[in-house]
Amino acid sequence: MAIKRYYANADNTITNAYKEDFNTKGTGSNMGRADILEVFSMYAQRDSGSAELSRMLVQFPVSTVSSDRTAGSIPASGSVSFYLKLYNAEHTRTLPRDFKLTVNAVSGSWEEGVGLDMENYSDKTYDKIGSNWINRAGSTAWSTAGADYYTDSSSSFEQSFELGTENLEVDVTTLVEQWVNSGGNVLGSKGNHGFLIKLSGAYEASSSTNLGGAAESYYTKKFFARSSEFFFERPTIEARWDSSRRDNRGNFYFSSSALPAADNLNSLFMYNYFRGRLRDVAGSTTAIPVLNLYYSSGSVPEGTAQYFRNSSNTAVNFLSASRTSTGVYKVQFSATSSVTTTTYPYLVDVWTFSGSQIHTGSAITPKTHSFSNYNPQPRYVISMPYMKSKYLNDQTERFRLYTRHKNWSPNIYTKAKSTPETLLIETASYQIKRLSDNKVVIPYGTSSVYHTALSYDMSGNYFDLDMSMLEAGYTYGISYSFYEDSIGSFIEQPYVFNIRVDKNEY
Repeated sequence: MAIKRYYANADNTITNAYKEDFNTKGTGSNMGRADILEVFSMYAQRDSGSAELSRMLVQFPVSTVSSDRTAGSIPASGSVSFYLKLYNAEHTRTLPRDFKLTVNAVSGSWEEGVGLDMENYSDKTYDKIGSNWINRAGSTAWSTAGADYYTDSSSSFEQSFELGTENLEVDVTTLVEQWVNSGGNVLGSKGNHGFLIKLSGAYEASSSTNLGGAAESYYTKKFFARSSEFFFERPTIEARWDSSRRDNRGNFYFSSSALPAADNLNSLFMYNYFRGRLRDVAGSTTAIPVLNLYYSSGSVPEGTAQYFRNSSNTAVNFLSASRTSTGVYKVQFSATSSVTTTTYPYLVDVWTFSGSQIHTGSAITPKTHSFSNYNPQPRYVISMPYMKSKYLNDQTERFRLYTRHKNWSPNIYTKAKSTPETLLIETASYQIKRLSDNKVVIPYGTSSVYHTALSYDMSGNYFDLDMSMLEAGYTYGISYSFYEDSIGSFIEQPYVFNIRVDKNEY
């Protein structure tokens, strides 16, 4: 699972715009219960010097991010990125083009409030509950009208809008990490008071407090609020990371001088399951198992521990693993064909801890690199075995993929086997659509984060999914894209697999 979404727990629109009478400003109004958030700037609407603005406040339960990290649900700082996502709300009024929005960390607490009126600004706080243009909460005023916020580079972000219809999506990792660390008094940390989203200074109307502002209007950009009825349009912080595990037990290659050193490395994993749950060896995050490699004529290790090369290309006959997550350990190494013989053609990994053997892996059949006389353009047949009739939206599920070449032709041996071996796709990604309207709810994540990457092991490719990200009561389609190195691009496969998601009523 490499995506986790956190939904806003407070939001509001604040404004200093004039009411319809052009005499009274809506600075005391609150829109905390509205299902829309709005940002705009109106220049010289009342008179030649008038400037009317609307800004948005959005806050998230960052304490949940912190507890998820402690529980191991998301990685440590430096291994995960956080994106703020707000979704465009279509409307019938004018829509600005070619502008920029800034996202800043709010520097003090504020109240959401219970107001609804975004037209006449009639829902005032009366210095009681809720934030507005003047007050952050009750009768407690902002230091500067329109909200107090940080402007340092780690707390301020910007996005351009060419058409005006775009969603907002900015990388706010530096700020979220400061919020998460605030409880530990880490240098540079900040308290979580959410985001202020506004037009950047050059696009907010020119005024005595914004001399470099715009002498034109940008009216009006709207986003869905947290109270929206549309499940996938609510403000979110999306955590993304690459959690894929590429276990080469099923596609182990001997090193070759024709390949770069990095391509000669194989990864092997050990999984410490107990009663269906992963557990750290000896119950400690610092307890690290050690790998030895033996040759074999079958599945039993024979002879003495063989020498192989670690990631620094040093010859060793043992290798300490790295702990990738709770109960999961990984080693990377290369091996030449000299570690096996015709009598002993297989390799077996043996894992020890504190001098005692704790695990013996399954036999590995090494492969050798070979050249090709043509540029391949493979076609595949894929299926998803073990699918359920429905899935519950309060669980995390593992989805497995079976893949073979489309022109696969079984011989006598493969016919005798109940199931042909699955191909392991080295680089693959998944996407999920809601079938009722073809809405992409989890797009392919094939950029630098690569958060929708598929893992693989002896049984094929797979991915884990937090089902709470999918709205219950709908059917979704899973599609896949495989990277084809020969053309340097991902190719979407012509298959869609349907899953039904329902709510757990128990």
